[in-house]
Amino acid sequence: MTTPRVCVVGGGLVGMALAYGLACAGESVCLLDQGDVAWRAARGNFGLVWVQGKGVGLPAYARWTRTSAALWPRLAQNLLAQTGIDVQLRQPGGFQLCLDAAELDEEVRRLNWLRDALGSDYRFEVLDLPQLQRRLPGAGPTLAGACYCPDDGHVNPLLLLRALSTAMQQRGVSLYTNANVQRIERVGEGYRLSGEGREWTAERVVLAAGLGNRELAAQVGLNIEVQPNRGQILVTERIAPFLHYPTSYVRQTAEGSVQLGDSHEAVGLDDGVSRGVMSDLAQRAVRCFPQLASAQVVRTWGALRVLSPDGYPIYQESREAPGVFAATCHSGVTLAAAHAFVLSPWLAGGAAPDDIAAFNDQRFKESSHEG
Repeated sequence: MTTPRVCVVGGGLVGMALAYGLACAGESVCLLDQGDVAWRAARGNFGLVWVQGKGVGLPAYARWTRTSAALWPRLAQNLLAQTGIDVQLRQPGGFQLCLDAAELDEEVRRLNWLRDALGSDYRFEVLDLPQLQRRLPGAGPTLAGACYCPDDGHVNPLLLLRALSTAMQQRGVSLYTNANVQRIERVGEGYRLSGEGREWTAERVVLAAGLGNRELAAQVGLNIEVQPNRGQILVTERIAPFLHYPTSYVRQTAEGSVQLGDSHEAVGLDDGVSRGVMSDLAQRAVRCFPQLASAQVVRTWGALRVLSPDGYPIYQESREAPGVFAATCHSGVTLAAAHAFVLSPWLAGGAAPDDIAAFNDQRFKESSHEG
């Protein structure tokens, strides 16, 4: 068996996007996927390709998000051409719906901060209720208004996962399932990964194992202090098209079903659902779009997001083990294009992307010293 140059640990959206990008760059790659026992955030992804409001306090993240959103048409087109799978990318812009005046004021404050930090080309509009209802005729009468960003969009995250899996394997990535990596060791000029009686070797290693990155990265001197954060989603029956834009709380899929989401809970490794949160999501959705009151909910689920202490990604090469990288974030859909086309060349040994230093693990040590 030929030894791959790069081994990616983690078969979620982050790991698959990176493996696909590495293979597109001509690298020999293997991907180690823990299998269905993994805490897979992709299962519960809302599917937004979202720019609006991201990066307050860290302009580098706002730029990174915008870069990825701009690259998304290329990724969608490449995946369609290679696999025949349409990931249903639509980028008509998106609405951050605000339930009251305080929410609207806070969102405007955040977006103005970003415009000041990034320049006048940071695009958004502030809409009062009559303006919002002209753009979204079904919007509820008790909303305070909304902010609109023309750079926002959405995809089908499950089709994206399938397309990336298919495309990377077509490009030669070796996929190993039920691969529970527990140990990383230096061997000669490369690394050996092992667990439960199985071994793999590679010159370079990319840790993209989500919540599993914490223990694995610690073995090579990386400080990946990620924690689980549960999100719950409700899905309705298919109904006639009424919502042609993604919003922060509600989006209608290409098939007609409606997803309701945007909950955040620190509940450890519990990826279940709770009646109280589901009730809150449903009530908020009906406030946003009253016609949903008669829609039947057909599925609910919970999934665990991967959050760093400040909520932003971590991209870092180990100082103790050169050639071993950690890549973790909670926006695997939004950032998939940047991971495939910008981050992957760096992981293969190319030039570092602009602003990459803003996402290293040292920022947490620095903030703790300052405190």
